Amino acid sequence: MNALESKFAQTIKQHRSTIYTVCYMFSQDADEVNDLFQEALVNLWRGFEGFEHRSDIKTWIYRVSLNTCISIDRKKRRQATVPLTMDINLFEDRDEDTRQVDMLHKRISKLQPFDRAIVLLWLEELSYEEIGQIVGISAKNVSVRLFRIKEELKKMSNPSNNK
Repeated sequence: MNALESKFAQTIKQHRSTIYTVCYMFSQDADEVNDLFQEALVNLWRGFEGFEHRSDIKTWIYRVSLNTCISIDRKKRRQATVPLTMDINLFEDRDEDTRQVDMLHKRISKLQPFDRAIVLLWLEELSYEEIGQIVGISAKNVSVRLFRIKEELKKMSNPSNNK
C-alpha cells in the first residue's frame, strides 16, 4: 500500500460512521446503505488526491457523501456491489432508542433530498455555518430551511396527517 492509499484508509477509518450515517439517511434497507456507502467510498477515493484542504476534511467527506447519495437518489438506480461489513446495523437493532430512530428516519425519508441533507447535518450537531458550507447555501438560508423542515416534520408526527 502506498502512502496515499494508507492515508486514505486512515481517513476513512476515522470518518466511516459519518459516511455510514449519511448513507443510512438516504436508504430504505441495509443493502441499500451498503451500496451507497460503497459508492461514496469510490467518489471519496476519486477526489482524495485532489482535496486541497480549503475546508476541514470532515466537511469535504460530508459534501462528497451527501452529493453521492443525492445523485443516486435522483437517478433511483441500484448497482450490483460487493457488500461491505459495518460494526453497526440500525436496521436490526430493536431497543426503544432504535425504534425512535427508525420512526425519525421514516419521517426524514419523506423529505426532499436537499432537506434530508440539511436535517442530517443538523442532527449531527454541525453549526449553521458548517451546514451552509457543506450544502452550498448561507447560514441564514440554513436557519430558514431548518425552521420549515421542522414544521414539516411536526405535521408528519400528527396522526391525522399520516397516511
